[in-house]
Amino acid sequence: MAWIKVCQVSDIDEYMPKAVDVAETKIGIFQLNNKYFAIENVCPHAYALLTEGFVEDGTVECPLHEAIFDIETGNLESGPGCRNLCTYPVKIEGESVLISLEKSE
Repeated sequence: MAWIKVCQVSDIDEYMPKAVDVAETKIGIFQLNNKYFAIENVCPHAYALLTEGFVEDGTVECPLHEAIFDIETGNLESGPGCRNLCTYPVKIEGESVLISLEKSE
């Protein structure tokens, strides 16, 4: 599995996810309970960056039409999201956050 450094741990907190572009893929890096998750950052319903949405109780709400996604699994919980989000493996090395573009199961 190829890992790509995308940011520093200090760039992210629970209410301030980090938007990154990796190989033309928009990915949101979120922190929940001291764990890190990477999900597709564009809502499938309408083009909106989820890192600009509202984070609460392990979910993120699309800022345009209120679709709600589970940050850990990428599952659509409610609203017009159309489908689940792609998720990506994350690991921490020192203070660096790394992701792989191989989609998680």
